[in-house]
Amino acid sequence: MINVEVGKRLKESRKANKLTQRQVSEMLGIVLQQYQTYESGRYQLDYDKLIKVCKILNVSADYLLGLSEI
Repeated sequence: MINVEVGKRLKESRKANKLTQRQVSEMLGIVLQQYQTYESGRYQLDYDKLIKVCKILNVSADYLLGLSEI
C-alpha cells in the first residue's frame, strides 16, 4: 500500500535531525534502498521499524502516521 504522507513526514523528520538516508538506514539495520522505499511511500514500515525510526528521529508514531501534528 502506498503511503506518501508517512514518507513525507519521514523525510522531513530525517532532514530536521540532519541525517542522511544512509545514516538512518544503517541505524535501522537495513539497506539504503529499503529505507528509500519507505520515504517514497512505496512500502510501509513494519511495527518494529516504526518504533526504531521514531526513536532515531525523536518523533511520535502518531506524527509519522498522520494522526497528530507534533
